[in-house]
Amino acid sequence: MRRSPWATLAVLALAQFIVVLDVTIVNVALPHIQADLHFSADSLQWVINAYTLLFGGFLLLGGRMADLLGPRRVFTAGLVLFGATSLVAGLSNSPEFLIGARAIQGLGGALLSPAALAILTMTFAHGRERNIAMGVWGGLAGLGGTLGVVAGGVLVDSLSWQWVFFVNVPIVIALIALIPVFVPDLRHSTGRRTFDTLGAVLGTAGLMSVVYGVVRSEPSGWGSFEVVGVLTAGVLLLVAFVVVESRSAAPLVPLRLFRSRALSVSGATLALNGAGFLSMFFLTAIYLQQVRADSALEAGVHFLPMGGAAIVGAVLASQLVQRLGTRTVQMAGAVLSVIGLLLLSQADAAGSYSSELLPGLIIFGFGIIGVGVPGQINAVSEVRPVEAGAASGVVNAMYQVGGALGLAIVTTLSISHTTSELTHGATQLQALQSGYERGLLAAAAFAVANVLLTMATPQLQPTSEQLTEATAAA
Repeated sequence: MRRSPWATLAVLALAQFIVVLDVTIVNVALPHIQADLHFSADSLQWVINAYTLLFGGFLLLGGRMADLLGPRRVFTAGLVLFGATSLVAGLSNSPEFLIGARAIQGLGGALLSPAALAILTMTFAHGRERNIAMGVWGGLAGLGGTLGVVAGGVLVDSLSWQWVFFVNVPIVIALIALIPVFVPDLRHSTGRRTFDTLGAVLGTAGLMSVVYGVVRSEPSGWGSFEVVGVLTAGVLLLVAFVVVESRSAAPLVPLRLFRSRALSVSGATLALNGAGFLSMFFLTAIYLQQVRADSALEAGVHFLPMGGAAIVGAVLASQLVQRLGTRTVQMAGAVLSVIGLLLLSQADAAGSYSSELLPGLIIFGFGIIGVGVPGQINAVSEVRPVEAGAASGVVNAMYQVGGALGLAIVTTLSISHTTSELTHGATQLQALQSGYERGLLAAAAFAVANVLLTMATPQLQPTSEQLTEATAAA
């Protein structure tokens, strides 16, 4: 049966849409989740981090599985897992239950996303049609992130926080029914079925241990047996991960890729970009509702200008890198990120949204995409074409993992400062305001580090194909 490639794209793009949607839709529900399930201030971030770490940690394994088992099979398995754990997350009645569901949901996304991208690249021939398809893919993914905050607000205010998870279920069921009709069963590997599952488990477990150690440092203290033990275990697991990768015949992360200075430096800048973005989103979503007393819907609407700025910024960055070069655009994006975060950190709870928050959100929206587009281009600029997919997967995983680690650090600093303010006689509102300011200043420090790192990135004038793929990835 002949399938329309554009119908295939519609199914794939909708699946990627809900994966991206799920990152942002949950943020505006966090205060309600915290109140209903009695999350502590330091454990609430795991609703985000459990998803992000498993998604980033198993992203490369998902791509490898798609290569060897067939992308449609892995795409279907990822959708089933994503939909089932969305239902479980909505039914959660304890923090542990929800965090566990979110972790497995992230694993589903890690199977689904690279498999969908593999089907897309195999369905559309290299050239104009693939460029259009990648543009649609990236555009809908970006739209998912932007609409997620509003959709989350509508669902929380009109129904309950559980519906930010339940909403995925009917979409997943519809997509699974459409797969046999519209998604071809394509294969593009005849190699040995070798999975670096041990590498994925060691790397993800190591990162989760490090993040958990950072999170526990606030209530337990950096010198406590618990924190020292967990951090030590995390480091040992990550060392074991490097050893396994260096000896594996089919490594999850080909370590030779890091011989490229462009990939190493650009990967680090994208990780810092993820740290700044996830931290800002988490803190501001809570600040809007707990300090400024926004409803969930109002909070979501207040994020919209940032999403709009990011979409416009992606178009501008794609044009400017051809004229000015990647390093110049990335430097401008990093500087704008610093300015945006500094403006947001000075927001006064009694001030108006348009003067206190809107300028920072718009500038930050331009900034993060200004780092993302040229960063993606630079990351794969020095690797062989046959390894471009692996290199792109590595830097995308670095973005996710950097976001999780950054969120852990920023949230810990914010909570610690809030607690200190409370012990010194500040009111709850004053302490939360001060903690928000401290957290955003820490996020701004990541952006400052990005400015410095960008100086070491190459200056490139990319092709139109590189631009399309980088914009979709960013």
